Parts: sequence; C-alpha cells; structure tokens
Amino acid sequence: MDTFQQLMMGFSIACSPENLMFALLGSLMGTLIGVLPGIGPTAGAALLIPLTFQLPPTGAIIMLAAIFYGACYGGTITTVLLAVPGEANSVVTLLDGHQMAKKGRAGVALSIAAIGSFIGGTVATIGLVIAAPPLARAALHLGPPEYFALMILGLSLVTGLAGKSMIKALIMAVFGMLLATVGMDSVVGSPRFTFDLAELLDGLEFVPVIMGLFGVSDILLNIENPAKQLFHAKIASLVPSRQDVRDSAWPIARGTIIGFCLGLIPGMTGTVSTFMSYVTEKRSSKEPQKFGTGAIEGVAGPETANNAHANAALIPLFTLGIPASPTVGVIMTAFIMNGLVPGPLLFKEHPEIVWPVIASMYVGNVMLLILNLPLISLWVQVLRIPYSILFAFVLTFIVIGSYSVNTSVFDVWLMILFGLLGYIFKKLDLPMAPAVLTFILAPIMEKALWRSMVMSQGDITIILTRPISLVVLVLAGLVLISFGMRSLPFGLGAARGGDPEI
Repeated sequence: MDTFQQLMMGFSIACSPENLMFALLGSLMGTLIGVLPGIGPTAGAALLIPLTFQLPPTGAIIMLAAIFYGACYGGTITTVLLAVPGEANSVVTLLDGHQMAKKGRAGVALSIAAIGSFIGGTVATIGLVIAAPPLARAALHLGPPEYFALMILGLSLVTGLAGKSMIKALIMAVFGMLLATVGMDSVVGSPRFTFDLAELLDGLEFVPVIMGLFGVSDILLNIENPAKQLFHAKIASLVPSRQDVRDSAWPIARGTIIGFCLGLIPGMTGTVSTFMSYVTEKRSSKEPQKFGTGAIEGVAGPETANNAHANAALIPLFTLGIPASPTVGVIMTAFIMNGLVPGPLLFKEHPEIVWPVIASMYVGNVMLLILNLPLISLWVQVLRIPYSILFAFVLTFIVIGSYSVNTSVFDVWLMILFGLLGYIFKKLDLPMAPAVLTFILAPIMEKALWRSMVMSQGDITIILTRPISLVVLVLAGLVLISFGMRSLPFGLGAARGGDPEI
C-alpha cells in the first residue's frame, strides 16, 4: 500500500464520528489552554492525559495532538488582547499584535493569525506525509549505537536552547536523568533510589511529575503575580483588507518554511521559530521601523511559523522516537501508555493508528480555522473569570488527574512535591525543558547503551567506531561547545547583550 492509499485509509478512520469528536474536543481544549495565561500546552496536555485513559489509542492520541496545535493558536488570543502571552511561543506576537489591538485592529490581527496558523499547519502536515515514511525506512538501518547518539544530540540541542545559562540547563538535564533512574533497573532488576518505598519500584509516574513541575508551579506563580488588566474594548471587524492580505502573504510563506525546517530538528523549540520569523520579516521589510508599532507582518510570520513548527515537530517523534519538545514528549508518553513505541517500526506495525493521527491534523487545522474566529468573544469572556476561581478549578483538576493514574494518594503527594520544586526552579530561572526531556529519554538511552554494549561484548568504544554515531556525537559536542561559549560572561552572548529567554 503506497503513501496516498495509507493516507486515504487514515482519513476514513479520522473522519469517523467518534474521532471527529475527539479532534473537536482536543481543538477546543487546546485553544482554551492556550488562552489561559500561565498553563501552556505542556502542562495542559499532561493535565488531560487522565481523560484519555479509557479512550481507544487512536482517539486518545488524536485528542492530545489536537490539544498541542490548538494551544499554539489559543495563546495568540491572550497575547493580542491582554498583552499576556498564553504560552512562550506567543511572546514575539506581543510586539505587534497588542499594538494592533490598541489601534482597534484586534479582529484583523486574530484573523490573520488564524489564517497563517491554518496554512502553516496544513503545509507542515503535507510535509509530514511526504517525509515521514522514507525517514522511517532509513531509520530502520540504524542500530542501538546510532540511536544513543541521536538522543544525545537531541538533548544537547534542547539544553543549548533552553535558556541563557548553559550551567543551569545542564543542571536541569542531570536532574531529569536522576528522576528517570528511580525504580527497578531494567537490565539487572535491582532497585535504585526507591528508599524502600514500594510505590517507587515502578519508577516515578510521568503525569504527577509533569503536572507538578508545570501545572502547580504555574498556579503558584500566577497567584503571586496575577494577570494585568482585562480587555474591555470591543473587537471590531474580523475581516482583513486586501492590503492586509497582500502584506501578510510573503510573511506567511516564509514563516511556513522557517517553522517546518526548524521543527524537524529535535530539541528546537517553537519559540526559536517565531523569533527567527520575526527577525526575518523585520530585516526583509522596506520599513523596519514600523515593527513594534502594529505591523501585521509581525503577526502573520511568527504565528504561521509557530503552527508549522508544531506539526513538523511530530516528524522526529514518528520516525525516530525522539520528542522534539516537552509537549511532544507528553504525546510520546501517550503512545507508550497505549502500548505503542514511536519510531521507525510505527508505520510498519501500526499503520491503523499513525495514519489516522496524521490525517486528523488536516481535520484539526480546518476545525481551528472554522471554530476560533466566531468563538473569539467566548474566549474573551473566559479571560474575565477571576483568577482565584479559575485556578481553583485547575488545581482541583490537577489533583483528580494525579490520583486517577493509579488511584493512589502517593501520586498526589508526589505531584505536590514536584509542584513546590517547579516553583523554586522557576523562581531561580532554571529551564524546565532539559529536565522533562531527559526524564523521558533517559530510560530509552539507557537501553540503547546496554544493547550497544551487548553488541560489542562490553566495549563502549563501539559508539565511536561506527561512522554515523561518531558524526552525530561530534555534532552534539559542537552544539554544547557553541552554546557554552555563548553563555559565558565574556562570550558571544555577552557581546550581543545576551539572548532572549526561550
């Protein structure tokens, strides 16, 4: 069966009433998560994982994927209307989007953002269909040493891009790796760091840890620093003018290319894509001085790059089993919890799941375009809910979700512990992405390393003697060195005044 036939088969499953409902619910919840400041797609997807426990695998993953790209658009609404980014990827949209709102053009900004998001997401999904199967076939020729090296490269990228300080990023990467070692050793079967607690023999549960690090910590921060003013002005026409469309056409095209290409790189965050798109538009503009004053190009390009990146970031997951971001790591966890192993064998062993999920991305992008513009007034009303009430509901949901994983009070206490740790980490400006990804990838890395050792009869230099793994490790080393030099006080980053926190 060729790719086109498999995609048609995927559409036939994705367009069933049941899966359409899952895509619709995911799109709505994803948009809501993006709208609410301080939650974000990673925490949101982790919060909603318990809802998918009783769902069929295809429906569960379709819903979580829809939450992922729905949150990418939802954050735009808060950013434009309140100047409060709903998630990190929307920060750059604040520069011009909120200025357009002040000029009475909030409706136009949100419309262009929705259109750009639709185009970027759709084109990236087409790229996923074209690129994923051959990449998966090529990945079948990779052995354990190559997989170990690829994961080292992915972690080096996310560590280098996680913040201004390489030291802080490495600290959090080691922290995540230590968390992953808790439980029974997968090779020799001995307990590690369990402190004689039976609940820890199976390791730390992913959902309570992520809910604590992201959800509870964000609630504590938002209680400490509540949101600014609400948006009281009326939203005028949502229809952009012909000049708006002409001004946005090339930024949307460039944003699609930038977001898709950067999304293919494991560890590259969507924030990098949006910042790069904004810089590209400002440098290519004949009137760069208008950026920051309400230029529609400053909304169209980054928002398109954001959704293109979100869809392209699933390619490394589907083909190599490597999550490109913490949110994609949550989706990877959903695969594993349903007995599926993301990677090159996914297309061969479970086409009845992977192709419907890909097809649902087309459906979800259409749903987002149709739903979000008419519902903008509804999202504005959500933003007017007092934070004391809103976050009480969110905290209740977090507790229920943590308990429902194993119906265990221990998991609730675990969630509270990591919520306090996450709050402290954020106050210390320690990046979360390295910790989350090492927590997810460390067990897979450990198994790949052990298998490499078995292949070589205990000779660890096998990783350095195989050409592909050697090249990948060298690239990982260069990435760490370059970002390390940039983070030094006397390095390149200091010369430029430092990079923005991403």
